[in-house]
Amino acid sequence: MADKNSWLLFFYTVPSKPVSKRMTVWRKLLRHGALPFKGSVYLLPWSADHLEFFNWLTAEVETMGGEAAVAATTRIETMAEEELQALFRRARHDEYLKIEKQVDELSRKWEAIKKSGRGDRPAALRRQLLRTEKNLGEIRRIDFFPAADGAALEKRLQALRGELGSWQPATVAAPGAADIAPKKAADYQRRTWATRRRPFVDRMASAWLIRRFIDPKADFVFANQEELHLLPDGVVLFDVPGAEFTHAGDLCTFEVLLKSFTLKERALRQLAEIVHALDLKDERYQVPEAEGVESILQGIR
Repeated sequence: MADKNSWLLFFYTVPSKPVSKRMTVWRKLLRHGALPFKGSVYLLPWSADHLEFFNWLTAEVETMGGEAAVAATTRIETMAEEELQALFRRARHDEYLKIEKQVDELSRKWEAIKKSGRGDRPAALRRQLLRTEKNLGEIRRIDFFPAADGAALEKRLQALRGELGSWQPATVAAPGAADIAPKKAADYQRRTWATRRRPFVDRMASAWLIRRFIDPKADFVFANQEELHLLPDGVVLFDVPGAEFTHAGDLCTFEVLLKSFTLKERALRQLAEIVHALDLKDERYQVPEAEGVESILQGIR
C-alpha cells in the first residue's frame, strides 16, 4: 500500500471526436479536484476513494474507445512535496476568490435590506445564501490541503445566516425624502467623517462627494461597527445605522447627502442613480453602466 504522502497519476486518451466524450472525462476530473499535471495526465493525493474513482474512470474511458491507466507513486522526482501541495492550494484559492465575490455581494444586499427595512427581500437572499453555501461546500470537499480561505468564508456565511434567521423588518416606516433637513456646508468644514471598514459603492461615493463638494479638507476614519461609538464628539458618522447621514426611506446615503446639502448638478444626479442601483439593487433605476462600475469598484476594493 502506498504511504500517506504518495500520489496518484491518471493517464488517458480518448478519440478526438465526438468532443463530448473528452468533455465528460474532463468534468468528472474537475469535480473530484484532480489537477492537470502534464498533458493528459491528472494528479490527486493518494486515498482509497481517489484510487476507486480513477479505476472507475479508467473503465469508462475504455468504453469510449480510449485508453487509461492509473499509477501510484511515493514521490515525483521533478517536484518537491511542498510544490505539489502548493499546486492544489493555488487552484482552490482561485476558486475561493469566486466564492468571496458571491459572499461580498450577499453582504452588500443584506446591508441594503437592513437600511431600507424592506421585509420582502430576505427570502430571495436566503436562496442565494444556500446556493453560495452549496458552492463553498463543493470546493471545501476537494480542498485536500486546506488553507484559511475556506474556513473564513464559511464563518462569514454562518454569521450572515444567523442574522437573516433572526431579522424582522421594521414596523415603522423609514423616513422619506421630505424628512431630510437641509444642511449648510459651512457648518461641516475640516471635520472628521467616519464610517465602517471595507467601503463599497455608497461609502466610496459618499466620501468622494464629501471631499469634493462639502468638506474639501475632510479627514476620514474607517472603523469596525462596534468601534464607532468610541469616536470623540464632533466626528460625523455616515452610512451606518443611526448616523447623521445614512439611508432614509428608499434613498441611499449618497442621495441623502445630495438632498441635505442641496447639490443639484445633473452629473451628480446621474451618478446617484448608479450608486443607488448598485447599493440598493431595487431596480428603481435601469443604468446599464452600473455593472461595469461595480467591476471597477471590486478591483479598487
